[in-house]
Amino acid sequence: YLKYEHDEVLKKPLLDVNGNWVLRRDILLDGINCEPELFDVECEMLNTQYHKNQNYDEIKTHHYLISFDPADKDECGLTGEQAQAIGMEYVKANFPGHQALVCTHMDGHNGSGNIHVHIVINSLRIYEVPLLPYMDRPADTREGCKHRCTNAAMEYFKSEVMEMCHREGLYQIDLLN
Repeated sequence: YLKYEHDEVLKKPLLDVNGNWVLRRDILLDGINCEPELFDVECEMLNTQYHKNQNYDEIKTHHYLISFDPADKDECGLTGEQAQAIGMEYVKANFPGHQALVCTHMDGHNGSGNIHVHIVINSLRIYEVPLLPYMDRPADTREGCKHRCTNAAMEYFKSEVMEMCHREGLYQIDLLN
């Protein structure tokens, strides 16, 4: 979904005349603590190293989304490059020590035209990090331990998005209410 065109109704990738998946246009893709094109392989290697995420039903990644108001593009001058930079900054500040993909789509969802940033992190941390405000146990900082998306973490993440939008002069909604 991040890199390839999809039929929104059927939830299937679109194919070209040769049966190959069609690459999306107008995307930006970066990796943090990984090569973006090798994200899956590098995550599997870390999972194997720590003997984690070996079962089908285990949470292997977390997917977060920063979705900007459609008016941010026209009225505030938001570009895909600026959104990608915001996404990269957000990941470095809020998911340190994780392998992450940051992928900005400029086409919106279902024709809405809004720029949005997909953030996908490996559930395992690759590096030890300092304790952040939303973390409540020592394992939340250790390499080889899993990310937990608690209610406190979600409140913190939402407030961070709101603060970034405010700082950048972008429209925002109150994500906390």
